[in-house]
Amino acid sequence: MEYMLLIYNSEADGKKMSAAQHGEIFQGYHTFTQDLTKSGKNKGGNALEQTTTATTVRVRNGKTAVTDGPFAETKEQLGGYYLVEAKDLDEAISIAARIPGAKHGSIEVRPIMKINM
Repeated sequence: MEYMLLIYNSEADGKKMSAAQHGEIFQGYHTFTQDLTKSGKNKGGNALEQTTTATTVRVRNGKTAVTDGPFAETKEQLGGYYLVEAKDLDEAISIAARIPGAKHGSIEVRPIMKINM
């Protein structure tokens, strides 16, 4: 079964970190990604640019409205994601707990909806 692991963290807290702290986190993600790939469970993923680069699109009554920035103000922002293969929710949670961002943010685990067409 496929699961999306959504990585949330505080951009404000990230700005307070030293270059050494950023390097340590980057290395942790590099190692985690390599291990996940070697296990055959990595189906994809990426880091996202900060929310200041976001554009939100809404269509109401047939009209498109475009707004700079994220949809909502939150304490934690979506910073990246992994798409993983796991036998069940327990395994997906176990993988999510190994993501370096879980130590200072949160990881949302969501199953991928299977749609038969």
